Amino acid sequence: MSDLNGILPLWKERGMTSHDCVFKLRKILKTKKVGHTGTLDPAVEGVLPICIGQATRIAEYLTNAGKEYEAVVSIGRTTTTEDAEGETVEQDASIKSISRDQLLAALTKLTGEISQTPPMYSAVKVNGKKLYEYARNGETVERPTRQVTIYSLELLDEKPLYEGVEVTFKIRIACSKGTYIRTLAVQIGELLGYPAHMASLVRTKSGTFTKDQCRTLEVVQQQMEEGAIQQVILPVEYALSSYPFIEITEDNKKQILNGQVLPIHDLLEIHDKIVFTSDGKVLAVYIPHPEKAGLMKPEKMFPNIT
Repeated sequence: MSDLNGILPLWKERGMTSHDCVFKLRKILKTKKVGHTGTLDPAVEGVLPICIGQATRIAEYLTNAGKEYEAVVSIGRTTTTEDAEGETVEQDASIKSISRDQLLAALTKLTGEISQTPPMYSAVKVNGKKLYEYARNGETVERPTRQVTIYSLELLDEKPLYEGVEVTFKIRIACSKGTYIRTLAVQIGELLGYPAHMASLVRTKSGTFTKDQCRTLEVVQQQMEEGAIQQVILPVEYALSSYPFIEITEDNKKQILNGQVLPIHDLLEIHDKIVFTSDGKVLAVYIPHPEKAGLMKPEKMFPNIT
């Protein structure tokens, strides 16, 4: 089945790494051209779009797309990993009383563009080495602060008051690439004046892909055995649907198939990419030429895609 091309919306189950999923899918689908679109920690379950065949060319587009999560935040304890997997760093055993208004005010402050410092137990690289490698060796290094965008931060229950030694609540987050929900949980705690960590996390959406579209590895295996694998693989065009599609003409067909630089299309004044198609099938993704004003160039080519 090496001619498979498209996006498989996978539901990654807890206990597996994103790489584990890719490894298993290569065996199931009998193809090496399989790539994931953004790491999910082993303790996290959720939407993980998988690119197959020529769709691996657009994996970066899906990785860069916005994400949605549902998380349980626990107030009262911080951990080394900022989630429930880590060892306790600080604990507050007092009886807490947090009003709904206080909590909503904290969520409002963390909506929009915010600064985050990635946790030590993360895959961010510093001096060519992943932070978690330093952390496992007991080393601490200076971590780069990054700007991320929280598009929305919603409290998912109606309680007027949150009381107890440990206070937990569920939130829904829509955010940009690179956001650490673990760190966001800690930041919420800081605004409330308590240590905090992320108790659990589910990714409910990645780009345009939702939980309802996803299949588990077990279902993918069944579909493959039944010869119905195409039923769970979405076409490359679906993943590009946020960009304008333009059918090629006889006048530009040869130039586009050869990946030539062309006069810029009017739509590139509004969009950062356009997609050239033939009978609705993607041939090339064009972008404004970075060095030559008034021209556009191919960013991705899809020869012989079916």
